[in-house]
Amino acid sequence: MKFKTVLGLALACASLAFTAAAPAQTYKSEYKMSLVVGPAFPWGKGGEIWANLVRERTQGRINIKLYPGVSLIQGDQTREFSAIRQGVIDMAIGSTINWSPQVKELNIFSLPFLMPDYAAADALTQGEVGKEIFRIIDKAGVVPLAWGENGYREISNSKLAIKRPEDMKGLKIRVVGSPLFLDTFTALGANPTQMSFADAQPALATGAVDGQENPLSIYTAAKLHNSAQKYITMWGYVNDPLVFVVNKEVWASWTEADRAIVKQAAQDAGKQEIAIARKGLSEADKPMLKEIAALGTTVTQLSPDERASFVKATRPIYDKWKNQIGANLVNTAEKSIAARKK
Repeated sequence: MKFKTVLGLALACASLAFTAAAPAQTYKSEYKMSLVVGPAFPWGKGGEIWANLVRERTQGRINIKLYPGVSLIQGDQTREFSAIRQGVIDMAIGSTINWSPQVKELNIFSLPFLMPDYAAADALTQGEVGKEIFRIIDKAGVVPLAWGENGYREISNSKLAIKRPEDMKGLKIRVVGSPLFLDTFTALGANPTQMSFADAQPALATGAVDGQENPLSIYTAAKLHNSAQKYITMWGYVNDPLVFVVNKEVWASWTEADRAIVKQAAQDAGKQEIAIARKGLSEADKPMLKEIAALGTTVTQLSPDERASFVKATRPIYDKWKNQIGANLVNTAEKSIAARKK
């Protein structure tokens, strides 16, 4: 009995000694946040807001540095999701378009003409579709926290005012590296050319490509009117939601209290970023369009019949990709949009 008692005491002491020697939880001095663009754009501004909120609310325990231009992965937007999963990137606010090659369900937001208005976009991100997408992203190895928005992608070019699909025939249009985008623009008769946004700007200026598609906030902040983009067509064919995420190992390294702070900060920043992205466009008179027209740009707003011609031309692509994304998920999206409050 005495031997057992002594042995038990020895083991208990060893356990206490090991516990005392175990290193305390440590945080990095800097966490790297990847962004495609900087704070001059709503997208990058959202990153700045998130970083500042986290720094303030954790009293500096979590210090985040922004890396715009996806500089942590040499500017390759389509590699961002994999880099987050691998730990090359600690956190990011990423485009559903850029991450769709790794997470096929994210292509749902790129189905042509699925979301006719902001209420439709909100019905998806804030409803059952958004919840399911977050489950899928988490299963893919990254922690999703909040939604943001890059905005509705409008088309600009240097040649003519686009009013119908026939006007796009032969136009060399810069697109992101998404097979769905390549299919969509090919169906419209254009010549889609895949390149990063950083490469696109000089290509537009030199005439190497004729046009591009992006939210108007990108057009104005990047001053694309100085890159021969003199014609814009408001067709609202795709809305590009953004996702605030954290690498899983980084997430696990924080205390539960700090995880709650980072998540709430992401949600607060996401709401602010969406408001910034929609400023000047959600109002009835759309003052941003007046500002763009004042730059000498021709702004074309499609009639219902003109828009319907684009919807019809891209419907085969919609149907093809509906099955690839998952018909059940797309059906849920369609029902959510039909039931939305306008």
